[in-house]
Amino acid sequence: MIEATEGTLLWEPSEEFKRSCTMSRYMRWLEEKRGLSFPGYRELWEWSVTDLEAFWESVWEFCGVKASRPFERVLGRREMPGAEWFPGAELNYAENIFARARPGRDALLFRSELRPLAGMSWDELRERTAALAAALREAGVGRGDRVVAYLPNIPEAVVGLLATASIGAVWSSCSPDFGLGSVVDRFRQIEPKVMLAADGYRYGGRDFDRMGVVARLQEEIPSLQKTVVLPYLNAEPDTGTLKEAVLWEEFVGPHAGAELSFEQVPADHPLWVLYSSGTTGLPKAIVQGHGGILLEHLKVMLLHMDVKPGDRFFWFTTTGWMMWNIVVASLLGGATALLYDGNPGYPDMNALWRFAEETGMNVFGTSAAYITACMKAGIEPGREFDLSALGAVGSTGSPLSPEGFVWAYEHIKRDHWLFSTSGGTDLCTAFVGGVPLLPVRCGELQARSLGAKVEAFDDEGNPLIDEVGELVITEPMPSMPLYFWNDPGGKRLRDSYFGVYPGVWRHGDWIKIKPHGGCVIYGRSDSTINRGGVRMGTAEIYSAVEGVPQIADSLLVDVQRPDGSAYMPLFVVLREGEELTEELEAEIRRRIREYCSPRHVPDEILAVPEIPRTLNGKKLEVPVKKILSGTPPEKAASRDSLSNPRALDAFVELARKIGG
Repeated sequence: MIEATEGTLLWEPSEEFKRSCTMSRYMRWLEEKRGLSFPGYRELWEWSVTDLEAFWESVWEFCGVKASRPFERVLGRREMPGAEWFPGAELNYAENIFARARPGRDALLFRSELRPLAGMSWDELRERTAALAAALREAGVGRGDRVVAYLPNIPEAVVGLLATASIGAVWSSCSPDFGLGSVVDRFRQIEPKVMLAADGYRYGGRDFDRMGVVARLQEEIPSLQKTVVLPYLNAEPDTGTLKEAVLWEEFVGPHAGAELSFEQVPADHPLWVLYSSGTTGLPKAIVQGHGGILLEHLKVMLLHMDVKPGDRFFWFTTTGWMMWNIVVASLLGGATALLYDGNPGYPDMNALWRFAEETGMNVFGTSAAYITACMKAGIEPGREFDLSALGAVGSTGSPLSPEGFVWAYEHIKRDHWLFSTSGGTDLCTAFVGGVPLLPVRCGELQARSLGAKVEAFDDEGNPLIDEVGELVITEPMPSMPLYFWNDPGGKRLRDSYFGVYPGVWRHGDWIKIKPHGGCVIYGRSDSTINRGGVRMGTAEIYSAVEGVPQIADSLLVDVQRPDGSAYMPLFVVLREGEELTEELEAEIRRRIREYCSPRHVPDEILAVPEIPRTLNGKKLEVPVKKILSGTPPEKAASRDSLSNPRALDAFVELARKIGG
């Protein structure tokens, strides 16, 4: 029995593992080509965050970036915000993916609750991408236009992204389990010209028709000129209520046999728009560019996740989370991307491990919450399935508890590389995480990523070692947002990341950097909630809850318990004369499920007299979360800063009842 204590050594890479990993090959290449020799990873990291231009130029050359025009210099401007990467270069993200194609091999393997396991070869992926790209061009989509997708995690979504990128248009996607309001809040901001939409999906054995939502999306997003409907739930979906709608094959079929070409765009040309969780209003529409994303994803895939040609790479995600973009990026390593659409716990908690066996999966990526759920379910993946091909397990989304680390080594596989990572949609990458050269220690992320000058800051902006501080990034990274959509002058971007420490990116996580270089993440210092791969801010959930006539106010928190499990209570303030009946609880849950996400239905609904607020009216989500996690109330919040300090009393009492 392994002791679940932070820092306990769980695994060390063998000499052969270290010698054969791409990180070692890169270090040998640096010595041969650049005359740079580093005794270990720590020294390599120090160089990568000090000599930024030399480091990122080496990644460009080592990874073989395909560009029609070279860059004039690596960094035109080095400040944050506003760093300018690879000025003068012209390239295309999709072209670099197909440059690593392996003809005759599978590019994708996919399974869902609606489709049996099947593959899509690189040749077929290219043909389908070319056909959709030609159809989009004929529909009037050109360079800089937006194409949005309301699609599950299936091959058509990958085809959609690659086709959109290939013509220089801008991609954005939402999972179909997002409710109407959440999708409108995202897509309407960027004024898309074309929407690709599934007619529905199946989750946990239940069918969810989305044609009504698609019709409403057309009404709410006036910029849409064409809607392409994918028959996914039904063979013949009823499109009668839609305007300017066409079925997928009718749209793409006439362009079968088209040649795939790639629009050459500057490195800072928009590639896609990702979204923040909408915690404090409209989700931020985060724009990232072809060049920056390409370099960052090559670094992450090849060096940090050690993805090699022929590997089978999986991460459980939806199209509404940045990890879906990471799955697509595995193609940059010549890997086969594995896609799964459905409930990971249906028909039982072995669903994804069964998928791992039948696909010969090499990398199994998931969330910390999923690992905790497997642990609590008492399953034995290593005993019940052939996981001989599995070499690595990745975890992200929230901190993985020490118990989760131990469970992975005792019940998945004793000899495997478990890498816990932390990053963000904001950069579409992990800036703390896996390093194949380093040991795995219980509860720790192995190290800070190359090119990521991550520090722990105190309130005055002083760096900390072996103490918990704010996670900051003090040097620019290529995949940082170009800008937010509809953010004149960049005010919202500056306020979001640079308002606390001028010129320094404040991410919103608590981090401890240990003397040996390992890191521990202690969760968000804001209130984003990630459930089952769907990230959502509380503002969106409040909108749904407080639309119920009987509800006057609400507050939602997601509490990580010491054993790694999560507890997500919803607190409601009832209007005068109302009671929290079973019928009212059912209506609240229904609205959250339909308007926001089924994953964010609360574990419990509790009535409280009032919601604690600051003097300027903001709800105290983080202090309430701290109180419920066991932090003494006097340390969690200053009552003098509250407009209604007695409102905390109900949460202090609840914390006593649940034992923190």
